[in-house]
Amino acid sequence: MSLVLKNVNKSFKEGDSTVNALKNVSLTVNAGDFIAIIGPSGSGKSTLLSIAGALLQPTSGEVLVNGTDIGKMKEKDLSSFRLTDVGFILQTSNLIPYLTVLDQLLLVRKMKSKVTEKDKEFAKSLLTSLGLGEKLNKFPNELSGGERQRVAIARAFVNDSHIILADEPTASLDSNRAFEVVKQIRKEVKGRNKAAVMVTHDERMLEFCDKVYRMEDGVLTLQK
Repeated sequence: MSLVLKNVNKSFKEGDSTVNALKNVSLTVNAGDFIAIIGPSGSGKSTLLSIAGALLQPTSGEVLVNGTDIGKMKEKDLSSFRLTDVGFILQTSNLIPYLTVLDQLLLVRKMKSKVTEKDKEFAKSLLTSLGLGEKLNKFPNELSGGERQRVAIARAFVNDSHIILADEPTASLDSNRAFEVVKQIRKEVKGRNKAAVMVTHDERMLEFCDKVYRMEDGVLTLQK
């Protein structure tokens, strides 16, 4: 499974003026790739992720997932695509306080279809692979910040999504937990052969990425 952006532009209206958030952006992420995008705030990084995850439509250009142009999908198909094919990891874990660690994942499965015993076993194995095997019945307030973010990683992978999009996943963590979380994302991306893009301000995390791009004023360039 691959994610390809071809000559993507995105413009927004701000009063009487037009802001060009993305300018002719092209990017290819293949299965097993862990890509980082760095750059200053307001440079267009989160806009790019939103377009890659079908949360925003580009003004022009194409977004291809395994050769299919998602810009031509109907809204119903896009909703299914976002649920099934894309896993999002955000700055904060956004866990539901009254659900256990295991139930956080099973809720996502329920949104897709009826939960089976196989689904439960997959969720447990995923959490165990992230070092959370003894935390299955814990609630978010019983977890550390790093543990909560690892639950969020598991949640992004639980539907076996082909594409993983991480927007500043270490922003709320101290250095040790940040390294731990990015190493875990890389491990899952490589082990499960996913196409992953991470937006980050923390350049210490770049050693775990296969390629590094820089976004500035809506222009994306390969840095490493």
